[in-house]
Amino acid sequence: MRTVASLPYEITEEDHVWIPVSDGVRLSARIWRPVASDGEPVPAILEYIPYRHRDLTSVRDSVHHPYLAGHGYACVRVDIRGSGESEGVLTDEYLEREQLDAEDVLEWIAAQPWCSGRTGMMGISWGGFAALQVAARKPPSLTAIAISSFTDDRYSDDMHYMGGCLLSDNVAEASTMFAYATLPPDPALAGERWRELWHERLENCSLWAGEWLSHQRRDDYWRHASVCENYSDVRVPVLASSGWADGYSNAVSRLLANLDVPRRGLIGPWSHKYPHLGRPGPAIGYLQELVRWWDHWLKDVENGVMDGPMLQTWMQDSVPPSTSYEDRPGRWVGEPTWPSPHVRPSEHRLARHRIARPGEEVPVENLSVESPLSVGQFAGKWASYSAPPDLPYDQREEDGGSLVFDTDELTEPCEVLGSPVVDLEVSADKPVAQVAVRLSDVAPDGRATRVTYGLLNLTHRDGHDEPKPLEPGKRYRVRVELNAVAQAFPAGHRIRLSISSSYWPLAWPPPEPAMVTVHTGQSALTLPVRPMAEADEVPARPFGEPEGTEPLPATQIEPGEQRWTVSRDLIDYRSALDIVKNEGKVRFDDIDLDVTRNVFERYSWVADDFCSPVAETAWSMTFARGDWEARSETRTRVSCTPTEFVIDAQLDAYEGERRTFSRNWYRTVPRDQV
Repeated sequence: MRTVASLPYEITEEDHVWIPVSDGVRLSARIWRPVASDGEPVPAILEYIPYRHRDLTSVRDSVHHPYLAGHGYACVRVDIRGSGESEGVLTDEYLEREQLDAEDVLEWIAAQPWCSGRTGMMGISWGGFAALQVAARKPPSLTAIAISSFTDDRYSDDMHYMGGCLLSDNVAEASTMFAYATLPPDPALAGERWRELWHERLENCSLWAGEWLSHQRRDDYWRHASVCENYSDVRVPVLASSGWADGYSNAVSRLLANLDVPRRGLIGPWSHKYPHLGRPGPAIGYLQELVRWWDHWLKDVENGVMDGPMLQTWMQDSVPPSTSYEDRPGRWVGEPTWPSPHVRPSEHRLARHRIARPGEEVPVENLSVESPLSVGQFAGKWASYSAPPDLPYDQREEDGGSLVFDTDELTEPCEVLGSPVVDLEVSADKPVAQVAVRLSDVAPDGRATRVTYGLLNLTHRDGHDEPKPLEPGKRYRVRVELNAVAQAFPAGHRIRLSISSSYWPLAWPPPEPAMVTVHTGQSALTLPVRPMAEADEVPARPFGEPEGTEPLPATQIEPGEQRWTVSRDLIDYRSALDIVKNEGKVRFDDIDLDVTRNVFERYSWVADDFCSPVAETAWSMTFARGDWEARSETRTRVSCTPTEFVIDAQLDAYEGERRTFSRNWYRTVPRDQV
């Protein structure tokens, strides 16, 4: 990334500003703005997240907020209540109170003498969610948003459930927020009240995993703040971006298809990262794109920001399977609208171990699979963070426990853009069963790189509101929509469709093994083919080199550790996936604060005992300065029986080596056809 030292505006920074909200709680903000805004008000941009602006996001924030401020904007980075330096308690995500607070914050910003009265919101992940959800509430000053790695559907396209299947990331993310919600404020700002504020958080924290497991259907809990319930609520322009390696790539195209406002979409090869920090690369000059976006919508500059394609995306070339890539080869392509007039469905019937050619008739045959629990151990994470390497590995071992269908060797290249769809005529021998459907690029040497995948809990075949048990042996027509992707398959390769009846540990398995039978003849794969002859009809606009301002200084005091280990004991048949994500000890030099973060996840199982899976996480985070030290340790363990999920959780807080708070949770949640 190129560091920019000279900007159009000289800026000033305030590192801790109180913003009062309507119930009396005060939220902490960090503000960067042009010095000239004292006399010449400017538009403001809000980023609103719970990840601690004073320390944990300070380096990242220092790259992009001063950059935008130096181009004529007041940038306001606010900690959500109960996080960082903000007062209150954080008990769950996307609550009504959180959104009311955001409206209060926007009203406060718009009323400041340095603000022109026009505001925008930006953010990635929670920040992207927040911006989209608040936009749907139509606060008067909000004029446009720019969002990355977000969703419009909290139930079926977030870290919780996918196709009605429980994701292991549901446990991982609950544990992440369990840890973040129980961290102390900084005594350097909170003074003597720091301990009181910390213990208020500790004593009132909630069991995030229990709340999310209590809603296994798409009920009102998930409908709240899901913008897909009524897209017309969003009345401001939207710049939406994500990455093909992220879990949130689908929402970009849904917004393009369903919103009725000016909108642009951008999807790169990235994991869960801002586009200017994108990994795998290539990263792009996203901050330059933001300046153009805000200049047009917040300053009325006629700069052609809406010219060119509605969607720009990275068409990925074929690569060997790997758990990480520095860069993904490919090229930028553009589409004038979405759905694109250049993408055409190509239907292929499924035959015995074959994907038939378009229009080819195939015989009706019954193909059955009862997958072992080991299918899925190389699936990677639902949402890749690229640290540790967490992308899917070679699919050949996964295919050993799956039904496999291959095309003939391709005689010419084939490019797909969008969501492949698999229509299955299927039956099962148990009332609860699932299918995991994977699409892979198979090289001539046999190596198989997963391109995309989809899941379906077959009890959710008619929707996620009211699941219905299967009648064993009865045939059903079901549709599995795979995650959207842009992928080029070269000549000489084959396209493979793999179907398994389990996919642990990415998704929790059913209560008991199920034999799933796919009936060929009517079962089919439909590919969204983008004919290469039309590829250059809408040229993609080139992006600049990634750039930003000088990051705040931070010193690595103790090294971190990253590991991703699959193990199997062939005596007692115990298997596990162990993930270590230790950041080591980092000193934030500007505030002389040492922060240590250690994270461990384990997903284990025994042989093919479908009630043996266990998901365990442990977080330890320490903050220290001089003779002050505070540490929060959280642990979550989720196991199951045929009828229940069982949650054990612990929270311990320490000042130095003295434990000052401890609490245990034990909770059971009935399995609701999951």
